[in-house]
Amino acid sequence: MKTIIRQKVRNEKGMTLIELLAVIVILAIIALIAIPAISNIISNSKSKAILSDAAIIIKAAKIAVADGHCTIQNKNNLKCFKEDLEQYVEQTNHKLGEKDLVRRDYVPEENKDIYSINFSEFDNLNDKYSDLLKDASVSGGDDIDEATEEEIATAMQGKKVDPNKP
Repeated sequence: MKTIIRQKVRNEKGMTLIELLAVIVILAIIALIAIPAISNIISNSKSKAILSDAAIIIKAAKIAVADGHCTIQNKNNLKCFKEDLEQYVEQTNHKLGEKDLVRRDYVPEENKDIYSINFSEFDNLNDKYSDLLKDASVSGGDDIDEATEEEIATAMQGKKVDPNKP
């Protein structure tokens, strides 16, 4: 009995070339599927980080407005420039650019403040999140120049922004 088992073990030479090629093809197919999926996840994460930073900057602007550190444009409008916001924005992945600003517009009819941000990092959004904000772009062009706090929150949820909604 032992000799039969020893002969069987000795006859096992390993994998054939065809079996080896089949394994390599299967691994290649898995890699072709996994690599784009992983890169999409990374790209979406980077875009969400940009939107999250924009939301954080708007929250910081609200504190700056409450502290009186923003520039009054007229009785209904304020602008918070980079210099106004630097002491309120501590930890974000994306820093404020020279032309970045947060604007507060008071809408008397609705008795509410609408905060919007001009953020240079919006240029680095991937296509998915860029398209979610594009319809709401103030300039109406292909570039996203400005987004409101509500538009950013809606885009972060993966929903399309309604351009007809005030």
